[in-house]
Amino acid sequence: MEAASSSSSAASVRQRSTAAASPLLQEDQQQQEKKQAGDGGPALPPPASQSMLYQALTSTASLANLLPTGTVLAFQLLAPTFTNHGACDATTALLTRILLAVLALSCILASFTDSLKGPDGRVYYGVATPRGLWLLDYPPGASAPDTSRYRLAIIDAVHAVLSVAVFGVVAARDKNVVGCFYGPSPAKETAEVLDIVPLGIGMLCSLLFVAFPTRRHGIGYPVTNGAGGRSST
Repeated sequence: MEAASSSSSAASVRQRSTAAASPLLQEDQQQQEKKQAGDGGPALPPPASQSMLYQALTSTASLANLLPTGTVLAFQLLAPTFTNHGACDATTALLTRILLAVLALSCILASFTDSLKGPDGRVYYGVATPRGLWLLDYPPGASAPDTSRYRLAIIDAVHAVLSVAVFGVVAARDKNVVGCFYGPSPAKETAEVLDIVPLGIGMLCSLLFVAFPTRRHGIGYPVTNGAGGRSST
């Protein structure tokens, strides 16, 4: 009995000592961290290459987010019908090619659009030109704001090409499109190409989107609280 009571008391003493030492250990750890931060300055962010790679991997996981919302929705809604759920004949295969071409063209056009907030607080959309933004829905009688900072840039053409490439990746990963053009069971070499090439293209496009971002918020893209976007040069 005495041995049991002594062992229990010893255990309680150890628990109390551990609980008392825990805040001290935490304070000591915090002081060491502060000392390290004071010696070497503030904690350095991760290298730019690692951050860029992380963003690219995140974008690759959701490539559809790099495309206009309307294009993605149209593809998701129309592709099963146009491809006859992957069982195409000559007519539906032609219609599927036309659908893909039209949606790819919409990706190109959307890359050259932008938006701004007018003096009345409304959002107006327009097409980027070498002189500025050609507003499509601005009131005819009102004086147009200065849109010279929205002028066309080389990066817009780069984003247009990347958008088409990303759309091609999304289409190539769709089972209905693959079944329409290659049948329900593609050849082994074809299946390997369809598995590897879209992934590589998607990774490359994601890296380029991260390395050369755009500040445009055109038709089909979300609009921020600011006065619209401007293409980064």
